[in-house]
Amino acid sequence: MLLLVALAICAHAQILRNASHVEFTHKLIAAAIERTHHSVRYVSDYARISYPGGDVPEGTGVCTDEIIRIYRAVGIDLQKEVHEDMVGNFGVYPQKWHRHPDPNIDHRRVPNLMVFFSRNGTVLPVTPRSEDFSPGDIVAWDLGGGITHIGIVVDRKGSSGSYMVVHNIGRGPHMEDVLFDWKVIGHYRYYGP
Repeated sequence: MLLLVALAICAHAQILRNASHVEFTHKLIAAAIERTHHSVRYVSDYARISYPGGDVPEGTGVCTDEIIRIYRAVGIDLQKEVHEDMVGNFGVYPQKWHRHPDPNIDHRRVPNLMVFFSRNGTVLPVTPRSEDFSPGDIVAWDLGGGITHIGIVVDRKGSSGSYMVVHNIGRGPHMEDVLFDWKVIGHYRYYGP
């Protein structure tokens, strides 16, 4: 009897968790689409910003800044989350930029976000099948020449039949049918801490 009660409690908890994730994903997608209404000039310069809750000047930013702003709109401060994870686990992050965590820039680097999402979210398969990518998923690409890029899948499909992506590749935040335009090197889902 106790086993049946325990199983029922676990099943109920899973249903609540799934409902919470669905609600969160809807808010995340709405925040991503809302970002496409902003004019953002592509500026990748290092900037000293406040911590936590810091951001580069409104109207400027790069691909990572869009992910940060989207998550911040749903109450998650990736600047803080990434910095705290890096402080405790710096050795698992790429070491090519500096020798200690820096809350001004660490969350603004695609490879750092990839490590963070791998450690704190769900790593999903990288496949050539569009049906394996769902709205709310984070996608990282290799553009070639050592250049990485990141965006978020939304719930609108493009002419290719794939879900579209909100990203900033140099023209500000746009929703585009580009899921497989570059080599996908990371696929994640993150619901927050």
